[in-house]
Amino acid sequence: MSSDTKLMKDEECESVDSTKYRGMIGSLLYLTACRPDIMSSVCLCARFQEDPKTSHLEAVKRIFRYIKDTKHLGLWYPKGTDIETVVYADSDHAGAYVDQKSTSGICTFVGCFLTSWFSKKQTALAISTTEPEYVSAGKSCQQALWMKQALIDYDIRLDDVPIMCDNKGVIDLSKNPMQHSRTKNIEIHYHFLWDNV
Repeated sequence: MSSDTKLMKDEECESVDSTKYRGMIGSLLYLTACRPDIMSSVCLCARFQEDPKTSHLEAVKRIFRYIKDTKHLGLWYPKGTDIETVVYADSDHAGAYVDQKSTSGICTFVGCFLTSWFSKKQTALAISTTEPEYVSAGKSCQQALWMKQALIDYDIRLDDVPIMCDNKGVIDLSKNPMQHSRTKNIEIHYHFLWDNV
């Protein structure tokens, strides 16, 4: 799906069978476990499961055609690679045209190999560009802590897991808890990022 494709509710379009549509979305969500390239498109289509229209079904069919033509793509993890872990966090600001909410995207690399990823629409509206980025950074901190704990089971201990974020406001906010007065509208459970920084 093109990155500039925007799916809307499309009240004028004809409704389609929601059971069939949900089944197709469920299959695609299962497939995202090994195909991160379709994650964003599938999550976008999954937002319309309640009342899918023909335009949404066409978008899902387009994803299936893409999968058919790119069966050779996938993730490959060779043996004996570096275990340095890095988490990347990003988000858009008011990217959802339907309700103006932002979407978080997080991916974790162990060595140079992608090991986990997710894309999720945020629950609250953001006033500034820093807010959705800060929420993404908080979620990526949770992911980094989980990855450190999971690697302990394999007798691998990581000291620090860097979180890469491209927003200077988020970086400054995570280092300086005195700026709390500017972020009262951000849910408090995301502020645990301060403790971990």
